[in-house]
Amino acid sequence: MPSDPTGSRSTPPRTWSVVDLAAGAAVLLAAGGVLWSPKLSSVVSRATGGEVPVSVSVDVRGEPVADSAAILRTIESEGKVSIVIRNAPHGSVKVARVDPLPRRLTILTPDGRLVSAPDPNQKTFGTFDARFILEGQGRKGEGGVVFGNQTLKIGAPVELEGSTYRFSGNVTNIAIGAS
Repeated sequence: MPSDPTGSRSTPPRTWSVVDLAAGAAVLLAAGGVLWSPKLSSVVSRATGGEVPVSVSVDVRGEPVADSAAILRTIESEGKVSIVIRNAPHGSVKVARVDPLPRRLTILTPDGRLVSAPDPNQKTFGTFDARFILEGQGRKGEGGVVFGNQTLKIGAPVELEGSTYRFSGNVTNIAIGAS
C-alpha cells in the first residue's frame, strides 16, 4: 500500500445518507411547528387587528350540585373559567356575568289553561342551571367565529372548568365585536 510521504492520511469526502436527510427534515419540521404554533398565530392575529372582542353565551342545564349558590359565588370571585371546546383545552376566558336560569313547571289544566310555576324540586334536588356570558378575543372565520383557536357555532358543546367545578354546556349566542 503506497504511503503518503508526509505521513497524513486523506479522508474521503462526506456523503449524505438517508438517516442524515431524515434528521434534517425532522429538525426543519420541528422549527416550522414552533413558528406556526396556534399561540404564535394568535399573537400575530391580535397584533395585526385580526382579532376582535367576542361575547359567547353558554347555557349549563341540570348539573347536579349540593349548593348552587356557593358555586355562583365561586364563579364570580374567580372571574374566569377554563374552556374546553370539542375535548381540546383552549385556555381561560373572562366571565362577564352568570345568570341563574330557574326551572319552571308548566301544566295544562282541565279547562285548557297553561299554568307555570317555579319547580319546587329545585331546592330539594340541587341542580345548577345558569347562563355564562364569556368574553374573549376571536376572529371571523369561514365556518363561524374562531374562539380559542377553534371554530365555534351556536349549539356547539363546550366544557367550563373552575377550581371546584366542571360543567358541560352548549353555546347559545355569539356576538362579534361586543365588549
